[in-house]
Amino acid sequence: MDQQDLTHWTGVEPPRRETIHGRYIDLEPLDPARHTDALFAATSAEGIEDRFRYLPQRPQTSREDFDEWIGTAAQSPDPLFFAVVDRSTGRAEGRQALMRIDAANGVIEIGNIMWGPALSRTRAATEALFLCADLAFAAGYRRFEWKCDDDNEPSKRAATRFGFTFEGTFRQHLVVKGLNRNTAWFSIIDSEWPTLRAAYVQWLDEDNFDDDGRQKVGLRELIAAR
Repeated sequence: MDQQDLTHWTGVEPPRRETIHGRYIDLEPLDPARHTDALFAATSAEGIEDRFRYLPQRPQTSREDFDEWIGTAAQSPDPLFFAVVDRSTGRAEGRQALMRIDAANGVIEIGNIMWGPALSRTRAATEALFLCADLAFAAGYRRFEWKCDDDNEPSKRAATRFGFTFEGTFRQHLVVKGLNRNTAWFSIIDSEWPTLRAAYVQWLDEDNFDDDGRQKVGLRELIAAR
């Protein structure tokens, strides 16, 4: 068992509600006045049932339901929601949150991820994950978590691609939308982040993409090489 000496540990500060700037996207604190129109369009685009299948909310197909949700979510300190804003267009194309924030123990989770069609399977989505992880570890957090329904195979594959380590399954962990949820747990810890970070930076570099936006070297390969 890892018995680190943490007698010096005094905890960390909760993340602040401020914009996180990236190369391709910015993570802006969720703001109904700024993000509602574009984010509702991304949320309600074709494929909404699949995007919401494993989210705690039901699909937000009406503007009234979405307005109610975003008004509440924007005020929440935990989960702390961010809009994923495309820097080239200024449009919010998705949202995600830092959540289950345990500043005393230096543990934080990324979740409530809804990446619209313009973000899914793009370098911008990978950067959105990277920016949250980098923020957490730069602030002194010791552990960055990813959790998902154990039936959510795409989410589990994404966690592995992003460099998270699978830690196990919590059986009968939650009741979500009237159904049992077994939860798969993944994490990155602070000692792993420098190596992972270097791989992310290399993958996100424009030189890693051809003129059609296709990657030259995959993130998994870069992580494995390091």
